Amino acid sequence: MKMILRKRIMTGLLLLSNCVYAQTLDRWKIQPDGSIIWNIAGNTPHYDHIEMAGKKVALWLQYGVDSSGASVITRTIIFPTFRMVPNKTETAMMYTVKDDMLPRFFVNNKLWKQDVYNGGPVRPLPEKVSSVRHMGITSISSVLGSDHQIELKRSFFPSDNQPLALEQLVFINHGSQPATIEMEDMQQERTPAESRSSNGPLHFVMNTVGAGQQQVSPGDSVRFVIAYSARRGNEAPLSINPDTELLARKSRIAGILSLLQLETPDTLLNTAFNFAKIRATESIYLTKGGYLHGPGGLRYYAAIWANDQAEYVNPFFAFLGDSIALNSAMNSYRWFAKFMNPDYKPIPSSIVAEGDGIWHGAKDRGDMAMIAYGASRYALAAGNADSARVLWPLIEWCLEYLHKNVNENGVVQSDSDELEGRFPAGKANLNTSALYYDALRSAVLLAGQLKLPARDYKERADLLRKNIDHFFGANVEGFDTYRYYEENKVLRAWIATPLTTGLFERKEGTIAALFSPKLWTEDGLASQAGDKTFWDRSTLYALRGVLAAGETAKAMDKLRYYSQRRLLGEHVPYPVEAYPEGNQRHLSAESGLYCRIYTEGLFGMRPTGFNSFECTPRLPATWDHMALRSIHAFGKIFNLEVKRKGTGKLLVIANGKEYTIKEGATLSVNLK
Repeated sequence: MKMILRKRIMTGLLLLSNCVYAQTLDRWKIQPDGSIIWNIAGNTPHYDHIEMAGKKVALWLQYGVDSSGASVITRTIIFPTFRMVPNKTETAMMYTVKDDMLPRFFVNNKLWKQDVYNGGPVRPLPEKVSSVRHMGITSISSVLGSDHQIELKRSFFPSDNQPLALEQLVFINHGSQPATIEMEDMQQERTPAESRSSNGPLHFVMNTVGAGQQQVSPGDSVRFVIAYSARRGNEAPLSINPDTELLARKSRIAGILSLLQLETPDTLLNTAFNFAKIRATESIYLTKGGYLHGPGGLRYYAAIWANDQAEYVNPFFAFLGDSIALNSAMNSYRWFAKFMNPDYKPIPSSIVAEGDGIWHGAKDRGDMAMIAYGASRYALAAGNADSARVLWPLIEWCLEYLHKNVNENGVVQSDSDELEGRFPAGKANLNTSALYYDALRSAVLLAGQLKLPARDYKERADLLRKNIDHFFGANVEGFDTYRYYEENKVLRAWIATPLTTGLFERKEGTIAALFSPKLWTEDGLASQAGDKTFWDRSTLYALRGVLAAGETAKAMDKLRYYSQRRLLGEHVPYPVEAYPEGNQRHLSAESGLYCRIYTEGLFGMRPTGFNSFECTPRLPATWDHMALRSIHAFGKIFNLEVKRKGTGKLLVIANGKEYTIKEGATLSVNLK
């Protein structure tokens, strides 16, 4: 009886814990238009941050609601091509603007945010935030005054193509009497010393649009705009048309959302996919060297990395088909190709400052494996033979570099890995060798498409597969999985990589280890068992890899949990970089990795040629259909649909052609 009672108590506590935890995941709600909204209902104070980007600017917005219900907002505006000295990775010109630096606003001659401006305890015109909304634009709705007769709707967004971010404030009079509403005019300019600017003189400008006093009739509204911009030298001030800028931002977001559409019975996953598409694709900057994808996060602009761009996001862009994204992908590979050399010295990990500098602080992180892996997959999926010919010398050079760095155990040596020494990686790590293996497989296919000799790449891949299992295969903390490097004795998150590259020899033990309490935490995978540090990128690899390995139910359970936490939880709406480092910045390449969970994991798409791919769909047991629509890859624009067809069978429709396969089977699709 005591045992039964104890079980009931424990079950009750568990249900209570799950209930409380579920509430923390329910701060935000998905709206019919695909946006997410936080309706403030006393669950304050709460503060968060989000990043948005255009071709010449990034806007990092810290927003929140304090215990009184008022808004607290800090804007940091980054201008990636306005460079400071020393001209390094993180030295783009940026300025932070807090609420007390704004022009003053008056409603019926009462000052809004009196305590902010004057430091006093009294606020003649209190504010109550009613909602916050995200969908490529952040919108905050409030009511002002004790009678709530004035509604304020604010919108924050970057310009699509100018070094400019905008804050739009619309005051709506819901009262029965006219209201007088005023924004004071402000024209403020800051100019750093020319000696501190790399390509100056540079100017940061904060100015108002439509300032002055307006009489607002009942039911009517008035709009004011605050502009944050940059200009160089004696350039004329920007011509700012708020309507044009807002339309351009909306058009850019709509264009991204129109491509590569995920259709499943799960609205949560569909919405998280859409948001990830936005973040992955918006963060592309027009530099003096052309379009460049950049991670963001207040540090990483007008620069590229072998992991973020070459490995993570470019293979996704090959399926998305956005012209700017494709341009940025090719530019990143061209930039890396400039560093090929006859002595096979490593290509730098990062090319920074619009191409004027490099970062190679962690030496060879396995960068050549990252580049060869990403470039070969990209070349096949993009389906453009001319682009592939441009990339082939880079792929071939990287593969030769890796071949020269195979050690006596038959695996690849590197100085570190993508965590750059934050955690030990030994002299040879699992991630580098697994990526090299995948690159060899893709290179064989790519050479065939280009009608070029593939050297002995297939033989190298076959031998490397055996060596990876022999050298890295081990029982770690009770799991038959991989040691990350020779001396490794604790579980590491990057044991997931082999699953994404078709290495399934140890899939049972690896999946058990990944989803065990030793590695899986409330934020996904810990980087190392027993450590609080997490990097979303390894979790995103793991979710893709577990789906590829055929453990659909286990993967979908964790994918849905992760998606809910990132889209609707306490820090939204995108995948993040890491914690505690960076405080969960919304670095953009991680969002590309999220989308690849679906293209390569759920739908099991692997490029095999310029107009062909393998497809191993993993339709969850509770779904009757799923689809990817408007895929721009393999030289076509097409749909890929999967439907249940009786017991153990699936109907796959690719580009209008129907195939019936067994569940778990791999289908070869040729789009000729």
